[in-house]
Amino acid sequence: MSTVAEERVLVVPTSEFHALGHFQGFSADLATYLPALFDSENLSYRPRGEMEQDPGFKQLIPYVLFRYTGAEGVERLFQYTRGGGQGESRLHAKRSVGIGGHISSEDSQAGTTHDVYREGMQRELDEEVVIETVFSEKCVGLINDDETPVGKVHLGVVHLYDVEHPNVHPREADILNAGFCPIEEILPELDHYESWSQIVVRALFG
Repeated sequence: MSTVAEERVLVVPTSEFHALGHFQGFSADLATYLPALFDSENLSYRPRGEMEQDPGFKQLIPYVLFRYTGAEGVERLFQYTRGGGQGESRLHAKRSVGIGGHISSEDSQAGTTHDVYREGMQRELDEEVVIETVFSEKCVGLINDDETPVGKVHLGVVHLYDVEHPNVHPREADILNAGFCPIEEILPELDHYESWSQIVVRALFG
């Protein structure tokens, strides 16, 4: 059995998300969704292999963007190509502006759901990138994309890290061709990016 199939990930029933107000794309309405989802009595850890195929549940995924604004005022985002060794095979070879991943049962000892979520987000960041700069962080919205097979089973929570210097580097070998790119150069190339990146870049910077 694969590691992905054995891993247990944090999920919420899709019906509970819909009851709060279904949306397609991006929502900045954090107050409506996050407290209710994090306090839900129906949160559970379920086998990732099953959850990847079950749209009855949404896997909660932190999705972190790194933005660097240079002295000349040009906004740049950290972006990369997903290699074949990254967990979600359906996104391989796609470009992305987001770093993050599943909240796992191994994070569950951290305390409240909010603490568990933060623990899981930090674990994913530590696994995927090296951050060698001062930064400020803000949670800015959610992504829901029911128009793709991957999106149907995931709900993204978007975090924007504003970095003082562009010193964010891949730790994983499967984060390819990584670096900061001007947003004005990313926008015309969005068709080459995964759907979540398309949604969030258009919503925040388009």
